[in-house]
Amino acid sequence: MKSPRRVLSAWVLSAAVACAPLALALLAPAAVQAALPPDPAGTIQTLPRPPSAHWVWVNDFAFSHMVNGKAMLVDGDSGRFLGELDTGFGSMRVVLAPDGQVIYSPETYFSRGTRGERTDVVTLYDPSHLSPLGEIVIPPKRSSNMPMMSNAQLTDDGRFLLIYNFTPAQSITVVDTRSRKFVGEVETSGCALSFPTGARSFFSLCADGALLHTVLDDTGHASRSDRTEPLFDVDHDPLTEKGVRVGDTWYFVSFSGVLYPFKLEQGSPKLQQTWPLLSAAEKAQNWRPGGLQQLAVHAGLNRLYAIMHQGPLETHKDPGHEVWVYDLARKARIQKIAMKNNSGSIQVTRDSHPLLFSVFIDSTVLDVYDATTGNLIRSVTDIGTTPTVLVTP
Repeated sequence: MKSPRRVLSAWVLSAAVACAPLALALLAPAAVQAALPPDPAGTIQTLPRPPSAHWVWVNDFAFSHMVNGKAMLVDGDSGRFLGELDTGFGSMRVVLAPDGQVIYSPETYFSRGTRGERTDVVTLYDPSHLSPLGEIVIPPKRSSNMPMMSNAQLTDDGRFLLIYNFTPAQSITVVDTRSRKFVGEVETSGCALSFPTGARSFFSLCADGALLHTVLDDTGHASRSDRTEPLFDVDHDPLTEKGVRVGDTWYFVSFSGVLYPFKLEQGSPKLQQTWPLLSAAEKAQNWRPGGLQQLAVHAGLNRLYAIMHQGPLETHKDPGHEVWVYDLARKARIQKIAMKNNSGSIQVTRDSHPLLFSVFIDSTVLDVYDATTGNLIRSVTDIGTTPTVLVTP
């Protein structure tokens, strides 16, 4: 009696012999036909310059795969996806040159992908083709905190790029965009981030409520550094670090919803009159600002936009379903915008017919609103994985 294994082997062999003519018949036409034509040559699309005022860069920290951050370009008028940049590990945001000629992206890479020797660079991209133009190696200490605009800023004239470091020692890396070289570091012990105040100056927020104001010389090195007295109470009502700017005034909001304006006067930032974004009744109902990029401004309209939600003190980073709009001159709320989806980051375009963009880190939807009426224009789906900071031209 034959073993089951031999019976099975004989059956497989018989089936293979029986199928062989069919297999040859199927292959025969391919042998006699002409070779398939090559794929058509790829085309490179060119984005127009200057960029549309209604474009927005959606930066993606990519929490589920942080080695591969992204920055995605979307047209707010059409909802079209226009392009994408790969921005490395722990990506913060892209920085757009004032003249529109280059895109700067502080990036981090490891020699073995997720481990090995670390290299930090500023990659320069061509804004027409989104292709790399070059890179500037910087010290491998760029901070990888939650993304925010103030991690990387340009001085007002676009000459120097300021990048926040945290090792946990705090400093600012200075890059000369003209020579495309690393200049050096400015120590900011106990003070974080950079908020430009002119062509050669910026301030940082300090842990005791003071501001550290730094002036650079024409080579990008610190020529003066002055620390103010404490200007806000870090123990009872600290400020969020998510400031926005109109002209020579930076606006910050406290955890309880008080607006703090800092204006550059006589070469130093000075605290102006503070005022509440919330009424006593709204405060009693636990309304408060929140989100990752919780404030936006439109300089021409002199309006401030703030994401609002209800919750206790520790929810100051939570998203909201409303955006409240304020007239900065009158120091009064003039509008409430009901959001279609949770809003954690907002940005407003700078033109005379502005759009309001909104995303939430736990969603992949970009909502586009008319920034004056508050009407929803469209929702764009499948935007990255964890969208964070929004940047407009």
